[in-house]
Amino acid sequence: MKLPFAIFSKNIGIDLGTANSLIYLSGRGIVVNEPSIAAINNKTNQILAIGEEAKKMVGRTPIHVSVIRPLVSGVISDFDMTQEILRYFLRKLGGSNSFLGFQNAVIGVPSNLTEVERKSVEDAVVGAGASRAYIIEEPLAAALGARLPIDEPTANMIVDIGGGTTEIAIISMGGTVISKSLKIAGDRLNDDIIRFIRDEFRLAIGEPTAEELKISIGSAIPVDQKMEIAIRGRDLVTGLPKEILVKDTHIRAAIVKSLKTIVEAIKEVVENAPPELAGDMLRKGISLCGGSSLLKGMDVLLARELGVMTTVVDDPLTCVARGTGVVVENLEKYKHILDTPLSPRDIKI
Repeated sequence: MKLPFAIFSKNIGIDLGTANSLIYLSGRGIVVNEPSIAAINNKTNQILAIGEEAKKMVGRTPIHVSVIRPLVSGVISDFDMTQEILRYFLRKLGGSNSFLGFQNAVIGVPSNLTEVERKSVEDAVVGAGASRAYIIEEPLAAALGARLPIDEPTANMIVDIGGGTTEIAIISMGGTVISKSLKIAGDRLNDDIIRFIRDEFRLAIGEPTAEELKISIGSAIPVDQKMEIAIRGRDLVTGLPKEILVKDTHIRAAIVKSLKTIVEAIKEVVENAPPELAGDMLRKGISLCGGSSLLKGMDVLLARELGVMTTVVDDPLTCVARGTGVVVENLEKYKHILDTPLSPRDIKI
């Protein structure tokens, strides 16, 4: 039985991710965790599916159906579709009138978004039904979700490797001391694998297959156990279906360049940190979160390359969403780290 959430004023936290969107409902925790994907009929402009159902259609649709990912590298590329996806997710929480009950929304966004891009996120959330929208940078949200002591005068280094972006930040005294946002993350690794399989085996594969390869046998460093998996695709020479055997060494070769770029970006942030905070990092280490932090050996690679202990936080996939939850449960306490809120009356039609 659904609770009548619309009766009450509820605060929500939103992790509007390139790959997945998560929603935290005050008093209940994370209640939505679905892909940020929609399928649309191009002939009628009708939305056929959103979330998990739409993801099943990736690479399998007829010509008149498009599967859309309205966020690219953490930035809204299709405003209307983003708003429809948010409406759909919010509606799942409590029926058609649920929007009436959502008072404040706290949204995690990449740290390098422009004012225009941030405004677009705020507009989408308010347009979907929230009364007021606050923006929090993802590294801050991730640090809160990882339960790091961000208010203390000590270095809290967080690396959030998501689907569209890698967020790197050093946080102290409730604010970001230095940060860097990189448009290289899980989606780029998938693209690297697709390109490698095409060039090495002359086989065309789709994103779902590349994702499966990355998760099943992908690793950041050589592993003791040799892994391999059979995949199917279209032979680029004959045009016919073909099956090949892919090894873990192939996947490491495919993604090594992108991983090196991520490591270099983290090194740059560490090198530009104030000396005292650099000393703190050596003592406390680096916290790693985001879906792509689950790549086998990612924490070991960073620890080896940086000389700093690196730990994957508990439940890294939901870290940012849990951080927005910490904020919505204690909004007055954390208002100083949020952007100026936007309410419906602020939107110019």
